[in-house]
Amino acid sequence: MMLDFENQIFLDLFHEDGLLIMARGLGISRLFGEFLKVYCDPASLVLVLNTTPADEAYFSDTIEKNGIAHPPKIVTNEISTTERQNTYLKGGVLFITSRIFVVDLLTDRIPVEHVTGILVYRAHKIIESCQEAFILRLYRQKNKTGFIKAFTDNPEAFTSGFSHVERVMKNLFVKKLFLWPRFHASVALPFHKHKVDVIEVHQQMTPAMTACQTSLLDLINACVNELKRSNSSIDTDEITVENSLSKSFDLIIRLQLEPIWHQLSARTRQLISDLKTLRLVLRHLTQYDCITFYSLVQSIRSSEKSFGQNSGWLFLDAADSLFTHAKERVYGRKKLKQNQAKKKKTEKPEEEDEECEESDDEDAAPSLEPCPKWETLSEILAEITEEEETCTEVEDPNSASDKGDKSDKGSSNTNDEDGFLKPNNHVLICAEDDRTCNQLREYLCNGSEKLMSRLFQKYLFMKGGPKNMKAHAAMLAKIKENSNSDSGKGKETNPDSVTLTQMMRASKGDDFTTDSSDTKKDLPTTSKDAYYGLINFPLTVLHPLHGCSDPHGIARVLDEIQPKYVILYDADMSLVRQLEVYRATRPGKPLRVYFMMYKGSVEEQRYLTILRKEKEAFEYLIREKA
Repeated sequence: MMLDFENQIFLDLFHEDGLLIMARGLGISRLFGEFLKVYCDPASLVLVLNTTPADEAYFSDTIEKNGIAHPPKIVTNEISTTERQNTYLKGGVLFITSRIFVVDLLTDRIPVEHVTGILVYRAHKIIESCQEAFILRLYRQKNKTGFIKAFTDNPEAFTSGFSHVERVMKNLFVKKLFLWPRFHASVALPFHKHKVDVIEVHQQMTPAMTACQTSLLDLINACVNELKRSNSSIDTDEITVENSLSKSFDLIIRLQLEPIWHQLSARTRQLISDLKTLRLVLRHLTQYDCITFYSLVQSIRSSEKSFGQNSGWLFLDAADSLFTHAKERVYGRKKLKQNQAKKKKTEKPEEEDEECEESDDEDAAPSLEPCPKWETLSEILAEITEEEETCTEVEDPNSASDKGDKSDKGSSNTNDEDGFLKPNNHVLICAEDDRTCNQLREYLCNGSEKLMSRLFQKYLFMKGGPKNMKAHAAMLAKIKENSNSDSGKGKETNPDSVTLTQMMRASKGDDFTTDSSDTKKDLPTTSKDAYYGLINFPLTVLHPLHGCSDPHGIARVLDEIQPKYVILYDADMSLVRQLEVYRATRPGKPLRVYFMMYKGSVEEQRYLTILRKEKEAFEYLIREKA
């Protein structure tokens, strides 16, 4: 099912060649797939440029599912020249690499005069020096009637440089520019008509996390100011603390400093390297657990290379505050104060200061600070489970009179034979990367205590070897006993909330199992990055947002499992819009989205900055088009 604005885009681009620039997440892959379906006909020969093997596999699978008689073919170097010539003569849609396309064009193996047209994916990468631009020039010289249609969902790429849009359109040999931002009236209409049920869940960071964030922002600000002071050629409007939070900051610096990189001093290069390091630490603060964060901070502090070559930020007061509060998250504030008091009583010479600092970790008993989002995630899943269990117990009033004594089987309309819910009652949890998904999987299966203990033992092993780890084994056991005895009034003494997976039992009363062999039969998810089999009722799927082996993994999961609940553990603009399209194309199916975010954090500011930059990019392109 295509939405009204998608039909309008399709018709505009079908009747006239041009460059289409859409907002991220609005479904440019869906639109590109519709063009492929139209041209999957032996009567036409359409060549597709600038796609990756993952793109080709996704589009081929999508078209085959729709029952198209002549699906696209992939032309690689494994196919001989004679077979390639025969493939061109058979027509249809062909995914072809740029290198093979150039060779076959120059040797006249491709019947250029019979080529119906060329579809260009990721058109923002087409520059004058690339092979795709050379291919399009050769094609247009020999074929004046064939079409060229280009697609991209990266508007920010056209804002850098002088007349970047005009140059790209010149390389594509197109004259028409189609702009479709999220704030377009035709785009917003179906999303307002079929609104997603969004519940924003704002977590408060712990005081130690807030202190670490403040220290890191001060350090980044100091490095940015020093970078501006030492290089007058830098555009001060672009190099800011706010822009440093976004992932495109490295690209901004590279575009400005790459032409004069050989003229930069060693201090300037070190400032750029330090900014990259600090941004990585800041990302770890909100993304991972306290042990992973502390391990990274300690590695930077103890590294002789970073200690000797840093630009000076390691000697600032903010850096001391960062190290102190990072350690506080692992060992606790009271215990650190006790160790400091003991250290003052037994004064030692300056030469032994470093050894004392290292031994502080070994002497202090850890009081590991759990991630605030973990408990919130447990509460959300518990709420979903309770709601779904209530729904399965309620009978359908229309069929209640016909069932009579069979009322005890009323839940069979909602559950399948194995006790799993139908696909539209599944839960999808989306996190930033595979590492976060692994931690969440272990948390859901074993609970926070076992996860934090394992991570702490791993940290000790990496730091001091097996001896150090064995010394802390008894200490960790005592901590568990104390935490169980001290939390008599808390939730952890409740057998139903020791671990989330024990609380999420199936309605049949079976114990939870992490074996996903049965689940894979009932849930044919083709995405290789998905984690499932964690919770059987409702069936829960974990999937990373970035760093996936398949960039279309989220789209595959949404189409295949059709979740009723989606939990955004990490904010992502593209996925939010994908869910809007998913809801609008399935008006009869409910969808609830839990949007998790740290309140007043760099995570929130990063998300708002991405939205602002895309809006400004489209406004710039609209002015350029006018």
